[in-house]
Amino acid sequence: MLDHQLAPLDEAITIDQLTVAPYPIYRRLRAEAPVMRVKSVGRTFLTKASDCKWVKDTPEIFSSDDPNTPMKRAFLAHTLMRKDGKEHLAERMSMAPALMPKTIQEVWTPLYRQFADEYLDRLPRGEVVDLHRDLSAPIAARILAHILGIPEATDEQMIFWSQALIDGAGNFGWLPGPFEVSDRANAEMDLMLAKAIARVRAEPDRSALSVMVNAENPIPESQMIANIKIAIGGGINEPRDALSTIVFGFLTEPEQLEEVRRTAKWGPAFEEGVRWVAPIQASSRLVMEDVEIRGFHIPKGDTVMTIQASANHDEELFDHPERFDVFRAKNPHQAFGSGPHHCGGAHIARRTVGAVMLEALFERFPNMTLPDPEAVLWRGFGFRGPINLPVRLG
Repeated sequence: MLDHQLAPLDEAITIDQLTVAPYPIYRRLRAEAPVMRVKSVGRTFLTKASDCKWVKDTPEIFSSDDPNTPMKRAFLAHTLMRKDGKEHLAERMSMAPALMPKTIQEVWTPLYRQFADEYLDRLPRGEVVDLHRDLSAPIAARILAHILGIPEATDEQMIFWSQALIDGAGNFGWLPGPFEVSDRANAEMDLMLAKAIARVRAEPDRSALSVMVNAENPIPESQMIANIKIAIGGGINEPRDALSTIVFGFLTEPEQLEEVRRTAKWGPAFEEGVRWVAPIQASSRLVMEDVEIRGFHIPKGDTVMTIQASANHDEELFDHPERFDVFRAKNPHQAFGSGPHHCGGAHIARRTVGAVMLEALFERFPNMTLPDPEAVLWRGFGFRGPINLPVRLG
């Protein structure tokens, strides 16, 4: 192989194709070109699990501070998602007490159980409802609002803000429309957060905002606000999409559901759902020095994109990866990332969706069915999940 040979360039793959049906594309790339420059996205795609993990675990070469992503424009801030080293750690740790296992167990899990009952009570037995819209999204919004310290935010506001930020951060085509929406969301969040900061300063609680505001050495207020926004952006879609994905998986694999209900192994079901369709599908990293991956030269200043959606379907690690299978012997998925930027909300998602909601939902509606699996639409390139889930409750 010639020295400094660049990875092959693909000019055919479109962002629309990646949004509607990415998995066949990733399967082909894993087999034929696991290191591929994709012109439409302006990134070098890495589709093998080992490459994705190595990049995430090596921040000294692959920096999160990628100036070419739309995230900064969408959030109107330089968030901790795009920081490295001590700066990233300081901001991450500023929220950590609100996300510790002890706080989850003592404060958030009991509250979530209460919300689960309330939101399940609203659902009409015997009717067809959109479970994604009527349960997965609003309950994810409600618990997150309390965890973050903005319980006054309505479910509708939280859902709108989250989607606006996600659409803006994933706007790799740099279209003006998504940024106009994210600007409106930012303005609304700024107004509410200013009041919430004053409230938790006067009356501290165990929320993320209160922990940051009342810290002994607080981070700048602008970064507190950016932290809350990044948590809104990622903290609804992950548990929302995980819940809807797992319900779809179970309703299309009823024998698996029957066995999990018998054994109460809801935890492995959660892990399989986020492997099968990763809520966060791809992440960008800025290359800090010339490096070689699979014999190809990746120059300093390039941007690689770890496709964890593809890593989670890597045939070297997973048998029949395209199938939802809660009984896998091993499941080394990368849905929550790896390295310093491992998802801070992973434990909460596991405890709420995995340990509470799945069991509560199927206990309440043991005869739930999916009238038409083909009616469920899946969308998203950077973030992915079903956008509807019509089920009959029984």
